[in-house]
Amino acid sequence: MAKRGVIIVAGGSGSRMQSSLPKQFMILGGEPVVARTINTFAEALPGAEIVVVLPQEHIALWKNLAARFDVAVHKCVAGGKERFDSVKCGIEALSPEVEYVAIHDGVRALVSKRLIINAMLKIESVEALIPVVDAVDSYRVVEGEESEVISRSKLRIVQTPQLFRADTLRRAYAQEYNPRFTDDATVVEGLGVKITLIEGERSNIKLTTPEDMIYAEAMLRQSEN
Repeated sequence: MAKRGVIIVAGGSGSRMQSSLPKQFMILGGEPVVARTINTFAEALPGAEIVVVLPQEHIALWKNLAARFDVAVHKCVAGGKERFDSVKCGIEALSPEVEYVAIHDGVRALVSKRLIINAMLKIESVEALIPVVDAVDSYRVVEGEESEVISRSKLRIVQTPQLFRADTLRRAYAQEYNPRFTDDATVVEGLGVKITLIEGERSNIKLTTPEDMIYAEAMLRQSEN
């Protein structure tokens, strides 16, 4: 079986969450947010290498917190200034034997095992893929004081995990950083690689605000019932 790797990027702070504790360490369903994320990937991909990328100043805090909970085996590494730098640190922490890599936002703790497994099966036949969901709101493009409607039929909301062939990912992150790199897919597109879209999940939200945590707790209670 191909060797799989997972990079969980867990940077950020609690500013929009209105919390002194970084949002990735807040308790959700009885365990830290990032612990839930780690455990979901460990259950979906047994034997996968899991690397968690944290700000250097948060590593000791996380190790102390993780010791109090049942968290799957993982490696912690310090990230960099930009997300690009942090993902690059995660890639360098994976063993050379890894053939496929999933990169995930640590605060997307509601990701399902089904999505992870489906994505990992699909990546064996393509070079790069990302989960997306349809846009359901109306959108306007704003330029100065002018604006115009843009058709939502042409828009998709991008999620993680984003999956790649490891050799492609390593080549992509050998590039110099460019501000147009908004996620891992855009970095890989810099090589001219086609990005395959797969169906994501509406529940796979990025926990950012107190309202998101309320929603997430409700979703967990519903799934348990």
